[in-house]
Amino acid sequence: MDFLGLVNKRQSVRKYSSRKIEKEKLERCLEAARLAPSASNSQPWTMIVVDDPKLKDKVARETFSKLLSFNKFVPEAPVLVVFVIEKPKIITQIGERIKNKEYPLIDIGIVSEHFCLQATEEGLGTCMLGWFNEKPIQELLHIPEKKTIGLIVSVGYAPKDYKQREKNRKKWKDVVKYNSYK
Repeated sequence: MDFLGLVNKRQSVRKYSSRKIEKEKLERCLEAARLAPSASNSQPWTMIVVDDPKLKDKVARETFSKLLSFNKFVPEAPVLVVFVIEKPKIITQIGERIKNKEYPLIDIGIVSEHFCLQATEEGLGTCMLGWFNEKPIQELLHIPEKKTIGLIVSVGYAPKDYKQREKNRKKWKDVVKYNSYK
């Protein structure tokens, strides 16, 4: 598949079949993520693969509540990947202060999208989750208190009847400018 075809195919999948993910496919997704670029090559991430069904269900339950049910599909996913933000290199930390930018947050976005694009190439579906109860998940996965979870990605096979949605994006002229914001 060409790259734009892959980008067009990648979507947030919110329904999963019970089909198990082949270890080789998951490992290729993790390798694609591992190879992602980062500010000053800091690679400020750790990826925790949660594939033990009981533990995965406990983590999944921390992505929604009775009041906020938009992530109720997460327990269907056979695997969750938790992206933990690590301390970047000192040069990146200096750059953060000078430029008032949180480079590790940018890097987490890049590494997780590398994972998701490779998953799409493998025929897997993913959904990036930014809404979750961090403290209980840190406890469940023994993540040090001072660490931050950047994202959680649900991953699995979509059911056979799951439809590819048409991309609904802003118009080109609204997001692309040449040489000036105006």
